[in-house]
Amino acid sequence: MSDIEAAHWLQRIRELDLPKRIRIMNVCGGHERSITMAGLRSALPDNIELIPGPGCPVCICPEEDIYEAIQISLNEEVILVSFGDMLRVPVNVPKSQTRSLEQARAAGADIRPVASPLEVMQIARENPHKQVLFFAAGFETTMAPVAAMALQDPPDNLSILLSGRLTWPAVSMLLDTGMANFDCLVAPGHVSTIMGSQEWQFVIRDHRIPTAVAGFTTESLLAAFYSTMRQKIENRLFLDNCYPELVHKEGNPLARKQLAEVFGVVDANWRGVGIIPASGFALNTAHSHLDAQLRFPGYRDDARKRAGQMPPGCDCAKVVLGRIYPDECRLYGSACTPRTPVGPCMVSDEGACRIWWSGGVRKSRSVA
Repeated sequence: MSDIEAAHWLQRIRELDLPKRIRIMNVCGGHERSITMAGLRSALPDNIELIPGPGCPVCICPEEDIYEAIQISLNEEVILVSFGDMLRVPVNVPKSQTRSLEQARAAGADIRPVASPLEVMQIARENPHKQVLFFAAGFETTMAPVAAMALQDPPDNLSILLSGRLTWPAVSMLLDTGMANFDCLVAPGHVSTIMGSQEWQFVIRDHRIPTAVAGFTTESLLAAFYSTMRQKIENRLFLDNCYPELVHKEGNPLARKQLAEVFGVVDANWRGVGIIPASGFALNTAHSHLDAQLRFPGYRDDARKRAGQMPPGCDCAKVVLGRIYPDECRLYGSACTPRTPVGPCMVSDEGACRIWWSGGVRKSRSVA
């Protein structure tokens, strides 16, 4: 049935009276993976451009946060746990120094990848005489279970080094600063299951850009593409929900309540992008006892913010902002591959560069 539905939406897209060029940004890294693995770019008319957006939390995690995690893991008797992708993200230090959590583990630090906060709680309970530090990076979908964990009376030996971000402020920043180079927006499905589809209403209200929330199947994505392009052609804008199975206008009330109970919202640094107002989660006063920065003071080096841009020659920031395609990066496929990543976009499964590489694009356009 899904193949029939996908073919139906493709046909409807081909029947549209499209302009010579129409650009659609998909915010979510999961969307980019579905688009690439399904070969949708080659299936769609040539004048439709699908632009990967900023939906990769590993890609924008600030260097100073990763550096701090590395230093604590090397200098304190802790078990550091983090989601697996974070372990390979490099920071800008000389090659003679420890450049990633993976290298810190090779140097003797006790660092363990986890898939969920439930594993973090289990590790803390199984090691009551050792401090367990949870380096928690992610967007709203990841932060919701972190908040739930914080409300479940975590063990006294557990602390959190938080690097959580909200998704919509990055899109708002692109639009407010005139840096947006897209005509339509496909909003992230997983984030919208938590925060609600209404969170994206501002794109239409304030910027007059057609918007639809999409799921991760081919037919849901194609339906969202069709909806936004038809809105554009007819100049009849509305926020469309093409993922009604899981996304509702108000999102998940319990998850949103828990997020509000545990976190405040602060201005936050995005690697290679800079400070985006009201885009970061921070533990509130009631949960400050979980703050790893208070438990392990002295390892925060804010000077890393100046060094925290992408490595020399790496264009990950431009990829994250949708200003270039992954294979337009100067290092793509040569110095930067999944085996030897230079920038974070080649590390994460949600990074556009890694996704394009997995999809078979192996060379930069400059050398193709």
